[in-house]
Amino acid sequence: MQSQGFGSRKMCRKLVATGAFAIDGVVHDNPRESIDPRGLQFTLDGETWEYREHVYVLLNKPAGFECSTSPTHHEGVHSLLPLPLAVRGVQPAGRLDQDTTGMLLLSDDGPFLHAMMSPRRHVPKRYIATTKHPVTDEMLQALREGVLLRDETEPLAATDVMSPSSHEIALTITQGKYHQVKRMVAAAGNRVEGLVRTAIGGLPMGTLAEGEWRYLSPDELLSLPYEVPATDQR
Repeated sequence: MQSQGFGSRKMCRKLVATGAFAIDGVVHDNPRESIDPRGLQFTLDGETWEYREHVYVLLNKPAGFECSTSPTHHEGVHSLLPLPLAVRGVQPAGRLDQDTTGMLLLSDDGPFLHAMMSPRRHVPKRYIATTKHPVTDEMLQALREGVLLRDETEPLAATDVMSPSSHEIALTITQGKYHQVKRMVAAAGNRVEGLVRTAIGGLPMGTLAEGEWRYLSPDELLSLPYEVPATDQR
């Protein structure tokens, strides 16, 4: 229970001793009892949980939240998750600006986080940008061919660039530079008024509502560029 984010060992022992912990409806109130955690489903104060060695979470981030454990100007995204997930130390796999919405992955698996964020992995991330001015073919072509950003020595190009509407640009990037989409669109001659991330790797956001979260399924984990340990694929 301590590994699952329900408090210190001392706190968890007290919870067990008070009869709050049950398996298949049977209360287990001996803190010294040995239980195999593999595939374990249990209830704590009536709420059902599944033992997970690591957690892999998909969150549809709303605007006005910071991707930080120590937010400064806005509420942190961890406030959108159940307390045990925050306690066990889930971290965002990359960050979205407070005014950017959409797909955010979080985990307490360090190698997974590194794989998702490492510039060497070139993990594709897809965005839809709402623009201030109408989108032109010239802007789209500039994004495909590459635009030179300030403090960069080489042009940065996007893939799968298209315009779903007169004031929208959908594009995929693999570099992960600071404010990259906003800066690229500016360099192409427009301005981003709204930005949503819709996919990471081969995994789309789907129909998850803003502010909601869920665990990734084993198949979804397989669509990401990371080999999840077999014990975590459930």
